Amino acid sequence: MTSPPPFAPGSTLADVGEFGLVGSFTTRFPQGDHVYVGPGDDAAVLRTPRGHVVVSTDVLVEGRHFRREWADARSIGRKAAAANLSDVNAMGGRAHSLTVGLAAPADLPAQWLSDLADGIAEEAGLVGASIVGGDLTTGSEVVVAVTVLGTCDQAPVLRSGARPGDVVALAGRQGWAAAGLAVLTRGFRSPRALVEAFQRPEPPYDAGAAAAVAGATAMIDVSDGLLADLAHVAEASGVALDVRRDAFALAEPMRAVGAALGVDPLRFVLGGGDDHAIAATFAADATLPDGFTVIGTVAEPGEPGPVVTVDGAAYDGPRGWTHFATSS
Repeated sequence: MTSPPPFAPGSTLADVGEFGLVGSFTTRFPQGDHVYVGPGDDAAVLRTPRGHVVVSTDVLVEGRHFRREWADARSIGRKAAAANLSDVNAMGGRAHSLTVGLAAPADLPAQWLSDLADGIAEEAGLVGASIVGGDLTTGSEVVVAVTVLGTCDQAPVLRSGARPGDVVALAGRQGWAAAGLAVLTRGFRSPRALVEAFQRPEPPYDAGAAAAVAGATAMIDVSDGLLADLAHVAEASGVALDVRRDAFALAEPMRAVGAALGVDPLRFVLGGGDDHAIAATFAADATLPDGFTVIGTVAEPGEPGPVVTVDGAAYDGPRGWTHFATSS
């Protein structure tokens, strides 16, 4: 096993960044023959004597991913489950089981935690999944850690399969949650449709398997931001992706928020996460499944290497969520 390179003396998580940290971790963990897909994609895929299992884990931390004053417990539960269920969706699979780890303050109302559990169960029920176990402990704030298990009826679709000449397509709402967050952070509660999109995303749970059957070459869950997540596809596939601005129809509530805040509403679409849309690449002559819209193209990487551009040029707006940032 190769030892990971040492971090610079005194470096912090903010200095190293999420993917520098993940890269350091993954070199420490040897992968056995049972690992079909290891760290680095939306989910891991493990071989079993009777097939395989798709596994992913997400952690939601109060004050970072949600605030109790912005959403009720049931909505937070649904949001926590959706973040995990969408990872299996992005592999072209379907979730069947979840385990839930909860940390909560001792003075938290018991009913709040009960409502959170109901929300997790309701969201899981949308794909026919059930809660099969978990753990509970005390903590200074609410932390929800969900592990999802699922299967694929065909080979999983990875981030690494995009090819020059492919098209980039998107299924599901994109930018709604980011616009809702912008509204909430300024102390408002409307437009209600955008606020509800942030509180409780609506992932296109049938899109992943449909894309896999239609021959998707690469796929990813849009959780951190469209351009940020497409950059993972570009890097894993060794290609350049270009996104077209005119491919997106901006809903009226998003335009209204952009006008009220004095920002281009397309920033919510290009840099926003938390809607859990599915982005995928397909051969140019493929018939796209219902719900997918072409938003760009795939090409050979140029001098900058694997990059994501907008209308053929570098994009200078926000590209997505940055973990371990010292400010947000």
